[in-house]
Amino acid sequence: MNGEALRRKLLDGAEVEWIPLGEVTRYEQPTRYLVQTKNYNDTFRTPVLTAGKTFILGYTDETDGIKKASSNPVIIFDDFTTASKWVDFDFKAKSSAMKIISSGDDKRFLLKYIFYWMSTLPSELVEGDHKRHWISNYRNKLLPLPCPDDSEKSIAIQLEIVRILDTFTKLTAELTAELTAELTARKKQFKYYCKKMLTFEDDEVEWLSLGNVTQYEYPLKYRVKTKNYDDTYRTPVLTAGKTFILGYTDETDGIKKASDKPVIIFDDFTTASKYVNFDFKAKSAAMKIISTSDDKRFLLKYVYYWMSTLPSELVQGDHKCHWISKFCKKKIPIPYTDNPKNSMAEQTRIVNILDRFDALTNSISEGLPREIELRQKQYEYYRDLLLKFPENYE
Repeated sequence: MNGEALRRKLLDGAEVEWIPLGEVTRYEQPTRYLVQTKNYNDTFRTPVLTAGKTFILGYTDETDGIKKASSNPVIIFDDFTTASKWVDFDFKAKSSAMKIISSGDDKRFLLKYIFYWMSTLPSELVEGDHKRHWISNYRNKLLPLPCPDDSEKSIAIQLEIVRILDTFTKLTAELTAELTAELTARKKQFKYYCKKMLTFEDDEVEWLSLGNVTQYEYPLKYRVKTKNYDDTYRTPVLTAGKTFILGYTDETDGIKKASDKPVIIFDDFTTASKYVNFDFKAKSAAMKIISTSDDKRFLLKYVYYWMSTLPSELVQGDHKCHWISKFCKKKIPIPYTDNPKNSMAEQTRIVNILDRFDALTNSISEGLPREIELRQKQYEYYRDLLLKFPENYE
């Protein structure tokens, strides 16, 4: 039975009333629950929360001003980003830009039902917008209340919807955790294999400085001029960090033609690197665009794979440029330096093996990452169907 059919069966012809969220909930400012220090440690007991993606920022040993959500669960709502989280454990809060939401009447409005319905709402975050969304916007959104004239039946329906979604959430989380663990294991296996393939006896290779086998370019002439990103545009805007593709631009000038000649982009602050074989624009000046100093002696993808074996040297708060100060001095093993033809053949052989392994491990369009994404979309689709009440139900 799909979500829509199940919802109809639950309602069994009962009416639905649309009530402003501000009338079915009450909110509390987190002022008295704010953490006083940043002395976080995983050995401490109480989590410090934000409503954003990070959620748990760390753990504190503070014992005063703890929100006892283990007794009465709450929704935490980020007033700037509109993100929300269900919390059923004791916590401290990091930011005052948070509303702590509870039910306005536990006999009529089940808080977890409200939370699941709120999770179907699209994000209304506008970059650079710092208005408080709860009072200005969210409290006026209309929540569907089944059987408004029969509180007992209404709560029973809300409880059943929550039970179904709790079950689905648990199954999805368990499957995602299994897939994520498998993906993590494969990535570790790839890193191990990569390092093993790039480990040589000293008499098999010559160790040259990275600065000798590569050359770098600043991204100034390739930088994007606006933040008018849209997925319908053609050219990706890149950062060398975790996000990688920030969005897509319609700008046509100053495009780096990496489809003709691939490059490595290196984040000068975080030391993260990416191999890029498509045209792009750059977001940040804190990036080096790396190519080889001699294409007949050094294979760029070989250089990239070797760089990926290096540990991150990011130091929190350190904003020095790592390429010039450190990375260009690192030594890379080059096989058969006295015979460029044999050297390129060996570099190519190693790259071909690692390419096949990398495709199995990190494919975006298929494999485990795709499976994880599909499971999350399946859950969201089913949840939205179950909670998508027509305004005039028949």
